[in-house]
Amino acid sequence: MLRRRLNRLFGRDERKVDSRTIYVGHRPCPATEALIPPKFCDNRIVSSKYTVWNFLPKNLFEQFRRIANFYFLIIFLVQVIVDTPTSPVTSGLPLFFVITVTAIKQGYEDWLRHKADNEVNKYLVTVLEDGRRACKESEKIKVGDVVEVVEDETFPCDLILLQSSREDETCFVTTASLDGESNHKTHYTVPDTERNLESLSATIECEQPQPDLYKFVGRMHIYRNNQEPAVRSLGPENLLLKGATLKNTQKIYGVAVYSGMETKMALNYQGKSQKRSAVEKSINAFLLVYLCILVSKALVCTTLKYVWQSRPGQDEPWYNQKTQKEKDTNLYLKMFTDFLSFMVLFNFIIPVSMYVTVEMQKFLGSFFISWDKDFFDPEIQEGALVNTSDLNEELGQVEYVFTDKTGTLTQNNMEFIECCIDGFQYKYADSGSELDGFCVTDGPVSMLQQKAGREKEELFLRALCLCHTVQVKEATGQGDGVADGVEDQVDGVMGLDGETVHPADIRGFIASSPDEVALVKGAMKYGFKFLGTESKNMRVMNRNNDVETYELLHVLNFDPVRRRMSVLVRTKSGDIMLFCKGADSSIFPRVRQDEVDRIRMHVERNATEGYRTLCVAYKLLSSEEYDQADTGLREAKLALQDREEKLMAVYNQVETGMSLIGATAVEDRLQEEAAETMEALQGAGMKVWVLTGDKMETAKSTCYACRLFQRSTELLELTVRTLVDPGRKREERLQELLLDYHKRAVQDAPPVKAGVTRSWSSANQDYGFIIDGATLSLVLNSSPDSNSSCYKSLFLQICQNCTTVLCCRMAPLQKAQIVKMVKTSKGSPITLSIGDGANDVSMILEAHVGIGIKGREGRQAVRNSDYAIPKLKHLKKLLLGHGHLYYVRIAHLVQYFFYKNLCFILPQFLYQFFCGYSQQPLYDAAYLTMYNICFTSMPILANSLLEQHICIEVLMDNAALYRDVAKNAMLRWGPFLYWTLLGVYQGLLFFFGVRFLFSNPALQDNGQVFGNWSFGTIVFTVLVFTVTLKLAMDTRHWTWINHFVIWGSLAFYMFFSFFWGGIIWPFLRQQRLYFVFANMLSSVSAWLIIILLILLSLLPEILLLVLREPRGPHSRQPSEDSLLKTSRSLPSRPCPTST
Repeated sequence: MLRRRLNRLFGRDERKVDSRTIYVGHRPCPATEALIPPKFCDNRIVSSKYTVWNFLPKNLFEQFRRIANFYFLIIFLVQVIVDTPTSPVTSGLPLFFVITVTAIKQGYEDWLRHKADNEVNKYLVTVLEDGRRACKESEKIKVGDVVEVVEDETFPCDLILLQSSREDETCFVTTASLDGESNHKTHYTVPDTERNLESLSATIECEQPQPDLYKFVGRMHIYRNNQEPAVRSLGPENLLLKGATLKNTQKIYGVAVYSGMETKMALNYQGKSQKRSAVEKSINAFLLVYLCILVSKALVCTTLKYVWQSRPGQDEPWYNQKTQKEKDTNLYLKMFTDFLSFMVLFNFIIPVSMYVTVEMQKFLGSFFISWDKDFFDPEIQEGALVNTSDLNEELGQVEYVFTDKTGTLTQNNMEFIECCIDGFQYKYADSGSELDGFCVTDGPVSMLQQKAGREKEELFLRALCLCHTVQVKEATGQGDGVADGVEDQVDGVMGLDGETVHPADIRGFIASSPDEVALVKGAMKYGFKFLGTESKNMRVMNRNNDVETYELLHVLNFDPVRRRMSVLVRTKSGDIMLFCKGADSSIFPRVRQDEVDRIRMHVERNATEGYRTLCVAYKLLSSEEYDQADTGLREAKLALQDREEKLMAVYNQVETGMSLIGATAVEDRLQEEAAETMEALQGAGMKVWVLTGDKMETAKSTCYACRLFQRSTELLELTVRTLVDPGRKREERLQELLLDYHKRAVQDAPPVKAGVTRSWSSANQDYGFIIDGATLSLVLNSSPDSNSSCYKSLFLQICQNCTTVLCCRMAPLQKAQIVKMVKTSKGSPITLSIGDGANDVSMILEAHVGIGIKGREGRQAVRNSDYAIPKLKHLKKLLLGHGHLYYVRIAHLVQYFFYKNLCFILPQFLYQFFCGYSQQPLYDAAYLTMYNICFTSMPILANSLLEQHICIEVLMDNAALYRDVAKNAMLRWGPFLYWTLLGVYQGLLFFFGVRFLFSNPALQDNGQVFGNWSFGTIVFTVLVFTVTLKLAMDTRHWTWINHFVIWGSLAFYMFFSFFWGGIIWPFLRQQRLYFVFANMLSSVSAWLIIILLILLSLLPEILLLVLREPRGPHSRQPSEDSLLKTSRSLPSRPCPTST
């Protein structure tokens, strides 16, 4: 895989190094004395990660690779081995809880993968064995088996098509699950194979498994009695891929060539690289700070302990004499043991339960996206899909959006608009029955309201009817003219002279591209109807209702390099004609210049209007030319080495010297609310880049329609056209343009506020940047003598200072390169890629967040994405609503966890100064264990799932609010310091406030004094109530769940304390809290100090709330103040609970 990518990156093709030989039906061939079956892998598919035997060790190994889990494991082992002041249960139980919950989650996800694998592997298929049809499980298929597949079944492995039930020896296939293309593809049987497959004796020689879906090279040797073996070439048109579905064909037979994990589908499956969110990186940074605090506390206490013991009489008082073993212990070993004991005592400052709470918050929070009714699309009867719950908060941090054009910004629903024949425009009028056959011309004014000659018109329409790979499916009835999503119900079509043509029946079209269907339907509008292909004969009904028959000789398939496709046909009179259609850039150099001048203006005008344009040309071949082309094509198709290059050479040789007939314009309409969505994203501070394979003019027009380019936007163009400068190298011209654009867009531009992408004042000039794939290759992969790093740096700086960047004529790999370049640039901005087709998968996987659209090009993008939405318009709510709220929620969760654990452990640290650094715990072991698990975990989990500091409707209406939480605003060091200082303040208040109470020796009516466990219990009670009420004050959106968990947690703490201390537990060796809690609450002084300390602890927050304006939602910390400027002016209203 790596070698293939490197070869592609540096422009080298991969050379075949080995081949495999397959015996069809496992039958020995006459040329072989004995059959020694080669060993190939079985047909099992394995996508699961664990087995029953390795789940426990493998999962534990992966979990303990996380620094927090490993740290707590070490602490637990220290507690077991060393005599520490707290029980191993205090750290072991939380760790066990975290590990168990995570293991259950990961085990469940892997069980689902096992279940999916078994559905595939245990699926029953029909195999021909010794002339009999036998059923066997899919996983038991071997390479060489002849497999039967019926209509609407998926292929169980990669097959070579041997036989089809269709008369023309073809079959139709949809590969939506592989490459995202939902249109039908035509595949062909191997010529001259036996009708009776039992008597077929053949071997297949083909390349070793490769992941390229569109490449296959092989040949088949067919053996007959006493004859030389016939050799037939095999290509992608003969290969049926695992995962594809058979359509419109009753039954086929094929021989397995690749099975199991060697199929192209399996080789293309990439386990998604683990994406880490910015929040997780912030957690790790904060964790290191608290780890340093922990080590510092342990060092301070260890040092002060030995300083204090160095005083006379302190080391060995009369009431605590040392044993001989203690006297013999090495001093440094004892110091190290004490250091470890202090580490154990203070280790709760590291919140291990935070990780499981974050995991649960992400997992449960993702359901709100799936449940959102606004994401439901009635057309496809589906809503949003969450494939990765780990990135919810990243949706609120996006800085760059990379979007595909076709099918994402546009609908990928093609409609024939107009055509140009010999320089004259023909525009079909849908309203009424009138055909405007002589619309405005693109030629001179003197040619206004003229038409091309009838012969040219008919030649052009024949070209549209013949130059394609469309198949016709006959309808079963008058109302059933549907062919798998392509519907054609034309009651009458108009001829060029106004006559009406009534179709005899209603037909559906099956094609590999919606463009081709649109062009065939366009020809129908003007009176030429394609009737279908039968036994290599293409039938066309002209406008006189006469059926014309053409013999299809060769199809020169479309490819993205040539950007054109051609057909060779023979007419009834014996003439051989080549019809070719393709992009203007690939057709114009191959026709006469005077013909180009008549068409070019029409093509450019249509492109600026946003239409997809194709040029149409033809050529009449002599017998000698055809024989030469036929021989070249057959030889190239039989080649095992460099087949594509040889075919390309023949194609280029044939497709020269053509005559240009005209051009077509097809419209791909904008997606619903595409412009409003793009405008909202830019208003939110995101920079939008459009990455498309379309031509520049069409893509530029779409950008204007989507309001990505404004009329005031100055466009900076860096394309092949702008690099043309006679007498100068392209690298020199490239450097000159880059420096010029850099000066205008970067150096001379006024400084822009961080996070603002569109200039809202008229004084600032907005720039848009346009680059094409060829120029991008020059920038990224410059020649060794050029300054490539300088080019790349200039290019990136220019793009970052532009409001919108348009990259046209992009290959899928280039899309991923662009995303990676921005992702790894200075500041590591958060990137999002959105697309709907297989060509978008690379950039979806490369970006921090990948969004798939459930569009017309299949589900490859959806399966490889982190999130999937039915339409582009849903992206607005996903980011501005859900993303914003998810980020604020989890940021508050993280800061709150560190804060409450600092409040928890600081009194324990201060207590050591008053107990002779004896490692005496302040809290009971039960409190230590249950603080993070039971007493304080549920309120913050509910808050992090349900909180809406600002209503989602307000967030949608005010896109600028998104900028206030951008660049990880709530998890920077400023807010972290605020929460830390708040924790220190409250921790000091808890300890010294209770100590002040204990300055009175008699706190009970009977004159008895409180002990150290009463001291710790009072501190703990104040702590639990304070941190819980702090969360209640932070809550802006109250639901019954919030009320239940907040007040329920406090009630549970009270109940547990009474229950734990009110019963003699037989399994406890010592019961420290026996009746301590009940005894404590019998003291009025204890009640007074608890209430007073809670009020004093929350006083700063109360003052902030009182001093602020009373209405509207308020921020949690100083860094969020700017967030509220818009929302404060809005009246408070209840928020929906579905988010």
